[in-house]
Amino acid sequence: MEIAELEDVEVQALERLNDAQRRIAGELAKVVVGQHRVIEEILIAMFAGGHALLVGVPGLAKTLTVRTIADSLALKFRRVQFTPDLMPSDIVGTEVIHENRETGERGFRFMPGPIFANLVLADEINRTPPKTQAALLEAMQERSVTVAGVRHDLEDPFFVLATQNPIEQEGTYPLPEAQLDRFMLQIQVDYPSEDEELRIALETTSGETRTVSPVLHGSDIVELRRIVRRMPVSPRTAQFAVRLARKSRPTEPDADDFVKKYVLWGAGPRASQYLLLGAKARAALKGSRHVRLEDVQAVAAPALRHRIRTNFHADAEGVGVEAVIERLLEIASAAPSRDDHVAEVFRPADARANP
Repeated sequence: MEIAELEDVEVQALERLNDAQRRIAGELAKVVVGQHRVIEEILIAMFAGGHALLVGVPGLAKTLTVRTIADSLALKFRRVQFTPDLMPSDIVGTEVIHENRETGERGFRFMPGPIFANLVLADEINRTPPKTQAALLEAMQERSVTVAGVRHDLEDPFFVLATQNPIEQEGTYPLPEAQLDRFMLQIQVDYPSEDEELRIALETTSGETRTVSPVLHGSDIVELRRIVRRMPVSPRTAQFAVRLARKSRPTEPDADDFVKKYVLWGAGPRASQYLLLGAKARAALKGSRHVRLEDVQAVAAPALRHRIRTNFHADAEGVGVEAVIERLLEIASAAPSRDDHVAEVFRPADARANP
């Protein structure tokens, strides 16, 4: 099956997105030292229209990175510090009694919460009880909130970037797997290199203040997000993404012995969707006119690490989810192709009916 070609206007938009990606990276480099992979994965999630969970120890500039991205994209930014006493109304908003001074009449008026922004940073999301977590995750899924029976649509674009500390577990409420699945990517934030840490130490103690200039606006992101979804993808690449997710399931008849031994449960169909969508966003940001296998491979870890649960054998033998994903990439790459079947699936419905 031939890969569809982008129209001229879409090619121009793609070139604009690639140029914007370079400019965004340049603006972020003024404030954030290193973290190139983290920034790339955040942009992939945002231009794919998804949400991301950033996991890393304190002091790795997670909040600074998110705030700087919001500035470079001219987005309305709100930060919510999640605490054990945070209530759903503190996020979505509440109704308050309002009095009309001219008529003296009283009524309820909706006061929107910080969720009504383009980019919401949910700082330490695992520090608030499940009821408040659920209120945020419902807004992420539905792109709206309902208060007193009235639906309020959220602004477009709307992104949630949540942070989580992996080492401090006392007084926390871990997100259930079904809620973790709402996040498109789980992004691992690692320590900087020695040279990067030296730059951080010098630049943050110099007293110099650096500002970021906006590169894109919200309406630009909405438009470019449509181009990302129209990125051409070959049947072989699409099949690779689906195979990668399916091979993670130990209950599949052809599951690998490694997966059967160490995996409790694997990724669901949403993983296949996000693998392909993330690959499309990465290809678009790189300036490519179609999705390649390496694009799927590049987003495999952030798209799968929170969707695969290892068992006690893995815990006992020190086999982590990253090792499982590496094995899955090997298995999926070595599996035989089914190009004829995939080409049939990708053919238009009328062509299948009248071969």
